[in-house]
Amino acid sequence: MIEWLITWGATQAAGFIAKEVIGELAKGAAEDYVKDFFKQCLSDSISRITKKEPLQKATAEATKEFLELLEEELEDVGLDESQLEEYIKPLEQFIKNKSVLEILGSAFDNNVQILDTKKLATIGNQINPSLPDDFDWELVTKPYQRRVKKIIRESDELREILNSEYLEQLANQIEIKPEFDLKKHQEGIRERYGNLRLDSLDTKGLAYNVKLLRMFIPQKVRETQEFLPQVHEIPKEYQQRLRETGQLEAELSQKQLESLRRKYFEQQTRSVLELVENNKYKYLVILGDPGSGKSTLLRYIALEWTKLLPKDLPLHPIPILIELRIYISNYNSNKCKNFLDFLEQGNGVICRLPQRELHAKLQNGEAIVMFDGLDEVFDPAQREVVITDIHRFTNDYKKVQVIVTSRVIGYKPQRLRDAEFYHFMLQDLDEEQIEVFIKRWHELTYNNEEEEEKKWRKERLLQAIKGSSAIKEIAGNPLLLTMMAIMNRNQELPKNKADLYENSSELLLKWDVERALRRQEIELINLDYIKVKDKQKILRRIANFMQGNQEGFAGNLIHEDDVERIIKEYLESKSIGIKDAIIIARALVRELRYRNFILCFVGAEYYAFVHRTFLEFFCAWSFVWQFKETQETSINKLKDDVFGNHWRDEKWHEILRLIAGMIDAKFVGEIINYLMEQDGEKEKFMNLFLAGKCLFEVDEPQNIDEIAFELLNKLKALTNYNLNNIDCDSEIRTQAVEIVAATWGDSRSTETEIKTWLNHLAESHNDLNVRQRAREELATWKND
Repeated sequence: MIEWLITWGATQAAGFIAKEVIGELAKGAAEDYVKDFFKQCLSDSISRITKKEPLQKATAEATKEFLELLEEELEDVGLDESQLEEYIKPLEQFIKNKSVLEILGSAFDNNVQILDTKKLATIGNQINPSLPDDFDWELVTKPYQRRVKKIIRESDELREILNSEYLEQLANQIEIKPEFDLKKHQEGIRERYGNLRLDSLDTKGLAYNVKLLRMFIPQKVRETQEFLPQVHEIPKEYQQRLRETGQLEAELSQKQLESLRRKYFEQQTRSVLELVENNKYKYLVILGDPGSGKSTLLRYIALEWTKLLPKDLPLHPIPILIELRIYISNYNSNKCKNFLDFLEQGNGVICRLPQRELHAKLQNGEAIVMFDGLDEVFDPAQREVVITDIHRFTNDYKKVQVIVTSRVIGYKPQRLRDAEFYHFMLQDLDEEQIEVFIKRWHELTYNNEEEEEKKWRKERLLQAIKGSSAIKEIAGNPLLLTMMAIMNRNQELPKNKADLYENSSELLLKWDVERALRRQEIELINLDYIKVKDKQKILRRIANFMQGNQEGFAGNLIHEDDVERIIKEYLESKSIGIKDAIIIARALVRELRYRNFILCFVGAEYYAFVHRTFLEFFCAWSFVWQFKETQETSINKLKDDVFGNHWRDEKWHEILRLIAGMIDAKFVGEIINYLMEQDGEKEKFMNLFLAGKCLFEVDEPQNIDEIAFELLNKLKALTNYNLNNIDCDSEIRTQAVEIVAATWGDSRSTETEIKTWLNHLAESHNDLNVRQRAREELATWKND
């Protein structure tokens, strides 16, 4: 029997668990119990204590305090006395565990800021019966540490050797520091990131309560350690300018580029969550376009942690999400000096975390730290400083997993690559992921009373995406797909894609002119007249200029001077004084470097459309504006100069289709006539296929029935083109089947005729590929 455990432990205990456990412990504990207890605290200071009594008393009192706190927590989660009794034997075994004793004794060490709750929880999970789900180790260990400090202060021997001055400062600390409270951290993450932020995307004012965890779809990634597609695929002369200004790394030969490009696209994609969970990828950079899901990924990781039960929190790394936009604002305002300082006292922090405890957690590797939006540190010099700070952070806390996100345009990988970061590119949502997204969206945003409407709108959105390669392309971007889903709820998604793009551009245009001027400390000018429509007009002019330069659409680049000039000329056309026009134009151009989703800065004084679709749309709109509004362009000029010069160039086909969808049917009829008159055999009848696609865009094709009928017969005839040589030109024949089915299959007046025709092809055509394509079109028809 160890009498000192009874005297200072069991006799003093208030809870019956503590009395019982310590009583049993005293019967069987080894004489080296104290040595095991202070094993992690065997410093020179402790070893100088020659008397056994102070250490025995401290051990007994600390054991009692810990067991009482365990009992209190079990009571707080709802256990009654009979249930508590079941834990007496298991807790006796638990408290005898040498690892547990070492952790309890470590509280006597001034250098230990936090106890190893992860190890306590791991050992605690072996207790039978299991601890309740709501049991919270943090609510035991934190008060225990405070009670140990009290034990030290009340012991003359311990107080003297364990730095009494430090303990007095701790006991009488005037400054109130935030608690390291994981439950509050969970709550803060849920409140900040739990719901998707959709208010700014819905112009009808509908309220949404869509949980991010329920909508999240893990995207696929490709490793991009050596090859950045969006950067290396721009024209060579612009790459050279980027290199000259230090915004692009060493030049690669065409052979090297082609090899890297092939390697990049041939690699198998994988789930981004697999990377996060793979210990090999301790340091990650996730790159992507605006709206591609970078921030959503980090928020998902943080939110997954909030699902953990309190008793399991110590077993998993704490997600620390630092939005670099908010951090750099605090840093520039002298509200923080570094990342830990920001997390303790910065404005806009989810839950303030005390530096001392956080430092200890990070040293133990008990966190995953995520730096979101490196591209949102807009000043290049400051961005380099932040990269240095991130690198230093990984050196200071080598056990911590770190993830950084950034837009790909303007990102330079070399420094973080040298710091052993792996780089991956988020891929667009594929067809299956798009369908899953749409299904979940409609399940979460419609109630049970709207079942029929939900089903109808879901199918309508799916068909709109399947029916257009251009819409399918932008649907791969999660932000744009969300916008399409919202628009689909508020209105019919038009067959005419132009309306969809126009509505999308209105939502994406975030040029805050007043903010642009304030940022540059320019005295405010009356800007009430610069509306979204004006910004759209500016983009039309920019797109029109870009299609006319030497690179045309292949370049998708425009120099800053040209952007500024176009904006200035537009403002002057609105009778704004030349002085004010120059100021506003320059401010807007600079603002494009900060917040944008349509036109973005790519470096070396050049800008580009973020999504090529919008370049095509604004260019088409520019031609239509000149045709319909200013009447600078006649129908003959539209046919000869626009369609005549570009129908052979597939890069222009989407623009030409958009034009057809934005003008009256009778003019499209003239354009289709013009295309049918061209000799397109050398171009594999590209003229007729384009004509069919243009007809598809027309809202009221019945107004040009005769022309449509003539085109239909020409396309049907192509299914039998050059049948004497069955092995050749199968591509022409199958494409004709596809265009006929897509353009005429939805029309009530021709539906039966086309179905009969497809059945005939599927059963008896000489070309196997034509038969197969006809069957595929019929199968799609049945599914619809």
